[in-house]
Amino acid sequence: MSGIYIHIPFCKQACHYCDFHFSTSMKKKDEMVLALAKELQLRKDEFQFDAEFPCIETIYFGGGTPSVLTVKEIQLLIDTVRQNYSVSQNPEITLEANPDDLSEENLSAFAAIGINRLSIGIQSFFEEDLKLMHRAHDSAQAKKCLELATKYFDNISLDLIYGIPGMTNERWRQNIETALSFGIPHISSYALTVEPKTALNKLIQTGKVAAPKDEVAQEHFMILVETLEANGFLHYELSNFGKENYFSRNNSAYWLGKKYLGIGPSAHSYDGVSRSWNVANNALYLKAIQNSELPREVELLSQEDRYNEYIMTGLRTIWGVSLIRIEQEFGTDYLNYLKQQSQKFISDGLLVITDGILKPTLKGKFLTDGIASDLFYLNLE
Repeated sequence: MSGIYIHIPFCKQACHYCDFHFSTSMKKKDEMVLALAKELQLRKDEFQFDAEFPCIETIYFGGGTPSVLTVKEIQLLIDTVRQNYSVSQNPEITLEANPDDLSEENLSAFAAIGINRLSIGIQSFFEEDLKLMHRAHDSAQAKKCLELATKYFDNISLDLIYGIPGMTNERWRQNIETALSFGIPHISSYALTVEPKTALNKLIQTGKVAAPKDEVAQEHFMILVETLEANGFLHYELSNFGKENYFSRNNSAYWLGKKYLGIGPSAHSYDGVSRSWNVANNALYLKAIQNSELPREVELLSQEDRYNEYIMTGLRTIWGVSLIRIEQEFGTDYLNYLKQQSQKFISDGLLVITDGILKPTLKGKFLTDGIASDLFYLNLE
């Protein structure tokens, strides 16, 4: 197994665009931490370590907002992992955090308990953007937390959102340049997406906020790629850019199809042949774990499922889709189908095959997800 993902389902307030599973009530936080520790114990024998996956290489605290936990609560969970699993000598231990939680005292304490990578949800350095998204921090806090974080951490990633209504190309460039001014070695950046059951969707439907425009997002994406690559970043996944030796080991393992264990409500797991996910309900999760039950559903992945997942993740990454791997793992029918379906995108300059690897071109990168769906192998029977 490559890594353990621990979902912390709490936030101080709900961002307008977010549809992840979380609660803004902290009443059950203490119970939840104990339940997360218990799930780690319950599942310690679930994946068998072998030569390919000899130990846990990454521990990732995601959410929600993991930085709402106390240092002692995070340490309890790290200790529980170490007590129940074989962990590598130098695991990547990532904490997702919001700027308003990153005081100098907290940063020093996080580093002391073994956190060695921060993923900070900046999203924008402009007040109007943060207010539109209903973020808990302001622009000053965004900059201050980076000044402090770089004193205690070398491996820092920050999130930026583009395609925000009203964001000009110039303002987007300023966001990127501000991030670069702190010497951050990793940036994750996403287009603002309108999910159905979010406050943002309601604001757009009632005319209070303009809808994001795809053409604006595409312009911002191209500016992002050009600027970061000019500053020594490698565009190793559709939404992720890292300096050499600063790729996210946790996320890279997911994209490369390694096994992982997901702990907490709504968390997903993958063991190489099946995918499972915990119930996305804090109360039901707590009740089940307290009864030593695992509140999850399991899906056995078909060959078709595994092929489609490889197409989706492969095209999003710097490693692309290996035609040799397609033939070896899935057979000649899948390989021929992939070649046939990809031909129109190759002709349009959106995909290219180099040394047996299928990848999107610069022109095709922004359209990767849509292209991948057209390459999926469906209705084989």
